Amino acid sequence: MTDTVDPLLPLSFLEAVRNVDTPVEDFEAELVSDLRNKRLGLSDTIYNQIKRFSDAVKRGQRTSFEEATGIARLLGRRPDAEAVFRAAGRHLAGESYRTINGVTRRVMLLLPSLLARPIALGSTRRLARRYLNARISRVGAMVYLEVPRSVTIDAASRSTGCTYYEAGLKELLRLMVNSGGAVEHVRCAARGEGACQWRAEWKPSSSME
Repeated sequence: MTDTVDPLLPLSFLEAVRNVDTPVEDFEAELVSDLRNKRLGLSDTIYNQIKRFSDAVKRGQRTSFEEATGIARLLGRRPDAEAVFRAAGRHLAGESYRTINGVTRRVMLLLPSLLARPIALGSTRRLARRYLNARISRVGAMVYLEVPRSVTIDAASRSTGCTYYEAGLKELLRLMVNSGGAVEHVRCAARGEGACQWRAEWKPSSSME
């Protein structure tokens, strides 16, 4: 299973680079073509790859691990790689969260946190296992995300690629339990510490208590 990934993972990379490269200003029509030639995220290649992975998501067809790492390395060469990886992590968290049954999502929002958090934890575990090939565990007030084989570990220098998982976990906890706490990278395979691991406080905001 670790030799493949859910297609939503590489799709999140491509959607992020497209969003980052899309200008927010109103450009004249003659400048659009020039931008497409200069910005990777606006290229026909990215458009076609997004379509291909979107189709794979609909079919539930998994993608090779190596293809996902290849895309990550391509993005890791960009000067704004960290911003792209963070945007990708948030995108994956948001899209995976939307796969949870609507009734379950409403229950997690409406129930008192004491009852909602076990449901949220179970959902978080399932999403991490499916979309990140990762494990979620809880120890006291802390939740841990462990990634035995990171797609982004060699994508960029100075552990820049690790921000993908950091941002994904942070956004997922925000959606699940309205947590706004920091995420700490406590172990890194790039430093010879085994599997990569992140830690965050499993605690909703005071308004959710």
